[in-house]
Amino acid sequence: MGPGALEVRSLSVGYGPVRALRAVTLDVPAGSVVAVLGGNGAGKSTLLRAISRTLGYHRGAVTSGTVSYGGRDLRGASAARVVASGVVQVPEGRQVFARMTVADNLRAGALGAPGGRAAAREALARVHELFPVLADRARQRAGLLSGGEQQMLALGRALMAHPRLLLLDEPSLGLAPLMAARIAETVQQINATGTSVLLVEQNAALALRLATTAYVLDVGEVALHGPAAELATSDEVRRRYLGVVDETAAEDAGNAGAAAPTLRRWTA
Repeated sequence: MGPGALEVRSLSVGYGPVRALRAVTLDVPAGSVVAVLGGNGAGKSTLLRAISRTLGYHRGAVTSGTVSYGGRDLRGASAARVVASGVVQVPEGRQVFARMTVADNLRAGALGAPGGRAAAREALARVHELFPVLADRARQRAGLLSGGEQQMLALGRALMAHPRLLLLDEPSLGLAPLMAARIAETVQQINATGTSVLLVEQNAALALRLATTAYVLDVGEVALHGPAAELATSDEVRRRYLGVVDETAAEDAGNAGAAAPTLRRWTA
């Protein structure tokens, strides 16, 4: 793992007595796109909160393990310090400042970012290049944008902080397929400029197309991991996350009264 890499080692997280993550280990090499898949309650959002140091806002806490970025231990760092180090999260649900204008939302993203006004102007030009609609609607209140436009604004606001690692939490959630495809294309463009991406997604097909490596969380644990292309052909992933039914296996299981298959730990 070189400079700019994220390393998560044996990370466990709890919300009071409830254990949400159990000994999760994960790597995001510099310049890569890594996907984290899993159903509701698998611990995907908790993982991102633990990395971005925002767990405390959700009454969660790391109970063991480490998170480091670029060789620096993030334990004890504030959420603002994590952003300053280049790690920026886009939370689930397009959480824009609804009563503020589009322009003010973007300015808020640049607060505390390195480089001052010149860097902010450069970042804004890049955001408008990626999302021309945000320039057209700069004076409009963010709450009046469509769902897809709000997702663009959430991404744009994060880019104003000059991230080197972008943490994306369900960017396609609630979007029409065409808009989800546009967001995916933008993620590819962002990554092409050198920004690493850790992508949490329930849309497994989209995530596996974008990523080079993927992890599957099941009840807070890494159940599978490996190259995204190989996971996309895994019977377990296809059955659980891609909606592909193995009719022969289903018939055999029905005839034998077998239980549902158990996830196996992936070995690359």
